[in-house]
Amino acid sequence: MKDEAVRKLGIDGQRERVLERGIERLGRRQERLRAVSRRFSWLRLGLVLAGGVCIWLAASRLGEAWGWRALAIFVAIFALVAWRHNRVEAWIEKLRLWSEIKAAHLARLRLDWGALPEPVLPGWPRSPLDIDLDLTGPRSLHHLLDTAISRQGSRLLAQWLVQGEPDLAQIAARQRLVEELKPLAHFRDRFALTFRLVSKEKLEGEKMLDWLSEEYPTRRLGWLLLLSTGMVALNLILFWGALLAGWPPVWVVSAGLYLVVYLANGSAFSRFIEAVVDLDRELGKFLPLLRYLENSRLAGCPHLAELLAPLRQGGQRPSVRLWQVKLAAFGAGLRMNPVLGLLLNLLLPWDFAVAYLAGRARLAVGQALPAWLDRLYTLEALASLANFAHLNPAYSFPELASEPPVFQAQGLGHPLIPPAGKVCNDFVVEQTGQIAIITGSNMAGKSTFIKTVGVNLRLAYAGSVVNARCLRLTPFRLHTCIRISDSIADGYSYFYAEVKCLKRLLERLGESGWPLLYLVDEIFRGTNNRERLVGSRAYLRALVGAGGVGLLATHDLELAGLAQESPLVSNYHFRDQVRDGRLVFDYTLRPGPSPTTNALKIMQMEGLPVGEDSSQDL
Repeated sequence: MKDEAVRKLGIDGQRERVLERGIERLGRRQERLRAVSRRFSWLRLGLVLAGGVCIWLAASRLGEAWGWRALAIFVAIFALVAWRHNRVEAWIEKLRLWSEIKAAHLARLRLDWGALPEPVLPGWPRSPLDIDLDLTGPRSLHHLLDTAISRQGSRLLAQWLVQGEPDLAQIAARQRLVEELKPLAHFRDRFALTFRLVSKEKLEGEKMLDWLSEEYPTRRLGWLLLLSTGMVALNLILFWGALLAGWPPVWVVSAGLYLVVYLANGSAFSRFIEAVVDLDRELGKFLPLLRYLENSRLAGCPHLAELLAPLRQGGQRPSVRLWQVKLAAFGAGLRMNPVLGLLLNLLLPWDFAVAYLAGRARLAVGQALPAWLDRLYTLEALASLANFAHLNPAYSFPELASEPPVFQAQGLGHPLIPPAGKVCNDFVVEQTGQIAIITGSNMAGKSTFIKTVGVNLRLAYAGSVVNARCLRLTPFRLHTCIRISDSIADGYSYFYAEVKCLKRLLERLGESGWPLLYLVDEIFRGTNNRERLVGSRAYLRALVGAGGVGLLATHDLELAGLAQESPLVSNYHFRDQVRDGRLVFDYTLRPGPSPTTNALKIMQMEGLPVGEDSSQDL
């Protein structure tokens, strides 16, 4: 499939050139604005010097009043110049961040892992399937796809990639949304830019939900606010009566009672006041994003508009419903000054009023915020998949069908292999119960191919495009036995761990639900040759016709003979050649068992002894 690889490389190269030109244009605009910024810097310095001279001349020659007038004019002019300068600096920062966003796209296209942001760990133990197929972690599928701005959005994407059985309704819904988002590169980049302008770190929506989950004594606070308001009013009446009408200083007693009520209850509500300040700080990061989504035009994107409907419905919009949080946070900010806080609480029941406003704000956003965040996280995960589709226009959406063949791929490749070195293959499985035995030399591509099938299956179930010109498949559950490892803690040897994995495969074949697609690399490699061959044959005979579809990568050419026992067993292989003293692989999948081996060739090329008896094998 070299022609396919060349065609795809040409399409990706075109996308790469577009990104490179975009980055160059942004760089040129930054340089022009930096030149303007330098001129503003010199202008501000000149204004300070000239303004100082003008103010001195006006005051000394024309009088003090003219000096003050000159100062006012200078301050106004300097403020206007500084405002313009700050706007230029803000544009430089926007262009810099936009360049970084496009540079990250370019790094994803080139698989330049060092230029990508550090991967976000999903937050749960990695499963064998995750490890076998490099779904999460550094240099993984998730690392390549993830453009989410929040940790929760990133984890949702990881959950889609590693989740269990396929949900056809969810897959179809995600495909529709990804297809709508795919051409909206400007929308996605502006969304990311809006985030980058307010925060350098991933957002943490859980902090806001934690505040909403705390118990809040709303009823008690309402009575305290009413009582304290009456006591403050009484204090003021008694104070002004004593000051103006000569009343007895009874206000001292009422003020003392108010102080007792405040000290007895104020500390209980101070943490809620501090919490609303923290909430407002986090909302300061989220609100620009929510406002951007409120005002974005989504004409021609009905499914995206439906997803974002809770953020765009009139009085339910975040910008409308969050004003109480901003008001409570403003009141809490005023009381942070000790002197001002004391004065406010003497004249008004300030802390109780702020705490009451915080409670009202909590009620206002308590039901809406989880829905807003859920839609925001979903949009982030979908935008990651859409960005992946946009950067790889040669990839296609898979078709999930119930009729044979159960797996049919044209131009199937691995998305974590750079386009320049990637070879795509066609592969078909006609019915369940079949096993494809894939043989070949070391490094020829056997393990990579079975991982290719698994990775594209996970992409399909996430709702993404797949690395194939065309992929049609029946929904499968997926099981892998690829990167088996021993466990010192559990006392498992490598062989025993492999046996447990293969036993679990048999158990899953007997479970109800979708058919099982299983990928096995080098069966029973943890034991001697004779027992491995005997055990492998018996095990594969048990799998044939068992209701699943299997791909087995192996060095054991003897297993290819099982195809003579059953029409459900098919043989495929990868080849190698020795050219100019080095091994050359074409990574092309061919029918039939492998006609070559290369272990002794590799040993000989590296200077290891291979023995005289092996000369005929070389």
